Amino acid sequence: QVQLVESGGGLVQAGGSLRLSCAASGRTFSSYTMGWFRQAPGKEREFVAAIRWSGVSTYYADSVKGRFTISRDNAKNTVLLQMNNLKPEDTAVYYCSWTRVTYGPSLYRKDEYDYWGQGTQVTVSS
Repeated sequence: QVQLVESGGGLVQAGGSLRLSCAASGRTFSSYTMGWFRQAPGKEREFVAAIRWSGVSTYYADSVKGRFTISRDNAKNTVLLQMNNLKPEDTAVYYCSWTRVTYGPSLYRKDEYDYWGQGTQVTVSS
């Protein structure tokens, strides 16, 4: 079992920045990927970004490339999502997630992730 706890959401004006944090605890694995998804009201949960356990490989949705950066601090078992130049369409509940999948298109699919955090609200005003 893996427990995930997000923090760092809030209200920000368009063009502003926020940093989300996800602390992981529980069972340890030798290889895994952690990701961020988001879900806006009335929409499907969608992939945002992911990072492999080594921290070398990162993956982004086209809609956030160049604005969001995912990173990890292995010493603290924490994954960060730095969000810059935020837009109103980034408004959503953001979820941290965990999967044993470490490569391929499955990384972009929410059904491949085994554990989820409770979510943190990000609201971007225009």
